[in-house]
Amino acid sequence: MENNTSSTPGDDQSGPGPVTETKKESFFGKIHNPGFTWRDSIFTAIVLAFLFTMVFAGITAIPVKIILDLILPESDFAAAFSSYMEMISLWITVLPYTALTKYNRPILRALWTEAKGNTVKMFMLGLLTGFLQNTFCIVIAVLHKDIYLSFDSLHLPEMLALLLAVFVQSSAEELICRGLIYQRLRKGYRSPWIAIIGNSAIFSLLHLFNSGVTALSLLNILIVGVFYSLMVYYFDSIWFPMAAHTAWNYTQNLIFGLPNSGLVSPFSVMKLEAGTARNSFAYNVGFGVEGTLLACIVLGVSSLLAVYLGRKHNQPSLDIWA
Repeated sequence: MENNTSSTPGDDQSGPGPVTETKKESFFGKIHNPGFTWRDSIFTAIVLAFLFTMVFAGITAIPVKIILDLILPESDFAAAFSSYMEMISLWITVLPYTALTKYNRPILRALWTEAKGNTVKMFMLGLLTGFLQNTFCIVIAVLHKDIYLSFDSLHLPEMLALLLAVFVQSSAEELICRGLIYQRLRKGYRSPWIAIIGNSAIFSLLHLFNSGVTALSLLNILIVGVFYSLMVYYFDSIWFPMAAHTAWNYTQNLIFGLPNSGLVSPFSVMKLEAGTARNSFAYNVGFGVEGTLLACIVLGVSSLLAVYLGRKHNQPSLDIWA
């Protein structure tokens, strides 16, 4: 770095070096919190996210899938249940890593009731929010005649079991993004927006290779990540995004039978009538309502509302690193 510092003719050799160092320290001092280490950097967060989701959880998912295949008889329900329940592999890898590494152990405080927002009330509010957000988008798509839905069947025990499976999947994604990554970035950087937007951008990138993905759908996933992160920041509740994420996925994929981030469930209450779907501001044939301008607006408004209510709420969050 010092070799790149130019000096004007006549400057003595000792002048530019110390000045450059002072400026550099001042710049990073404004960005990083005291005690910042490489473990708190955005680069490390990206590496962790991809290691857990693509490598560690992928390896762990193999025995999970084998066990599920042995337990469940072959059926559409079993296929849908397994596709979601396999994500328990993220819990199996991320939670022990967090608990067994002293540096990350404080994050556990944000996952349980020591965080004031982790209440049954906030969990139920999250379920209602995710359901209403997704249902609104689907109703607009139906009214705009982008999709035609028909009733298929309703098997209550199976639907309850699938709700549990979707919770496992959705909460696992929240554990890695709004849990581990968000909290590590909060420790490392002074501005909360680095943690809020940083973990949301990583969350979006994790969907990069999903079927039917588009630039708009990645933007949509980024915005919903921001919304969930704002609920963690302002209301000290990771339970809210875990529940909202669950309700969103469950509503569109298993109630209405639409693609969930590009993936269609073989088992659902409603079915999309073949060949009727069309692209519009409210629906994307390859990615469902998640790849639309309408969903971006709904989630963007939700994020603004979270900021407004959060500032009025004015309750300090638990400082897990204290």
